[in-house]
Amino acid sequence: MDTAAIADLAPVELNKLAQRLGNTPMKSVHLVIGGVARKIHLKLESENPTGSVKDRTGYGLIQALEAKNLLHKNSTIIESTSGNLGVALSFFCKLKGYGFVAVVDPKTTQENLGKMQALGAQIEMVDTPDENGGYLLSRLRRVHDLCESSDSYVWTNQYGNPANPQIHYSSTGPEIYEQMQGEVDALFVAVSTGGTLAGVGQYFREASPTTSIIGVDAHGSVVFGTPPAPRKLTGIGSSRPSSFITGNLYDLHMLVRDEEAFAFCRTLWETTSIKVGGSSGAVIAACAQYLQAHPEVKNVVCLCADGGDNYANSIYNDEWLQKQGLQLSKEHLGPVEEIILKTSSIR
Repeated sequence: MDTAAIADLAPVELNKLAQRLGNTPMKSVHLVIGGVARKIHLKLESENPTGSVKDRTGYGLIQALEAKNLLHKNSTIIESTSGNLGVALSFFCKLKGYGFVAVVDPKTTQENLGKMQALGAQIEMVDTPDENGGYLLSRLRRVHDLCESSDSYVWTNQYGNPANPQIHYSSTGPEIYEQMQGEVDALFVAVSTGGTLAGVGQYFREASPTTSIIGVDAHGSVVFGTPPAPRKLTGIGSSRPSSFITGNLYDLHMLVRDEEAFAFCRTLWETTSIKVGGSSGAVIAACAQYLQAHPEVKNVVCLCADGGDNYANSIYNDEWLQKQGLQLSKEHLGPVEEIILKTSSIR
């Protein structure tokens, strides 16, 4: 649903929309690698109320604060966000009657900024990069300063609140397992805070220990201890290690470059009409590399965190790509010769 339409909904309609959280579908596509069509399942989190997996996270964070009686009618929730969580929190704060301040940075898409504002959020823009070349640490400093300035601010803390991985342990993981009828050889999850990977990883360690869990990160992110560097991808990566991820929760991590992620986004859209965000493109790119190295793998799931509508002015805009000095080519698809749509989907 269009965000402007959501903003105009009456409380009873907002509640109905919120009840659509979770139970997102899977759609199958084939990646043709070495002449062989390899089937993968895309878990499309864009079907959540505001269009991303962060709807689950936002719901879990607010629910946890309410359970501890840390919120009241005059509370203003505050969070550092690259975009999607800010939209999710804007929605749930509007639903529940809380104020919301989103601390963002220049990489936040215009689409997400517009959605947050339409849902009543106050925007705090941080424009000074941190010491690792990103904005996360700068955003967190702004959150700290604002919380020090007033007792009315309540920080959801997606980076350290155990409610973040818990909601993915209790909902995202079980959904994938049930949709795949317990048959998952490999599962690919992008990382930022690490909450989704940690929650889903913990669930699969208990329910399906033989499933290979692959964390997907951006070149330039430091989540897995790799050197910091500038990156264009949003919704994936971080300027600091995750508080949630431990080595026992995943089997492998893979790094993907901006061009590779964007090339998969564009090619998937052009060949199947499925439009996903940059972190999803990164996940599919990593999956393709993994499948080339593991011809025996059959049952594969890529968790696609959001859809492509948030990136009309960036990933799907030729002029933006040129301004960033990015030239996409077939080489950026790695081993993939073609992407083919399978019409069947799983609920």
